[in-house]
Amino acid sequence: MIVVPVKEGENIDRALKRFKRKFEKTGVIAELRRRQQFDKPSVIKRDKKMHAVYVQKLQQQED
Repeated sequence: MIVVPVKEGENIDRALKRFKRKFEKTGVIAELRRRQQFDKPSVIKRDKKMHAVYVQKLQQQED
């Protein structure tokens, strides 16, 4: 459960902004969107491999 203490005299908009930031960090929305459709394990593996190749190319360009 997310708890956002509101300090005396604090603007409610600022407290709401802190709540939204904490909620985003929990990853609930990202997990919900990911679960809305089924991805085959082979597709997931392929995407991870492509991402690893992309990251490796970026690291090689840095050097």
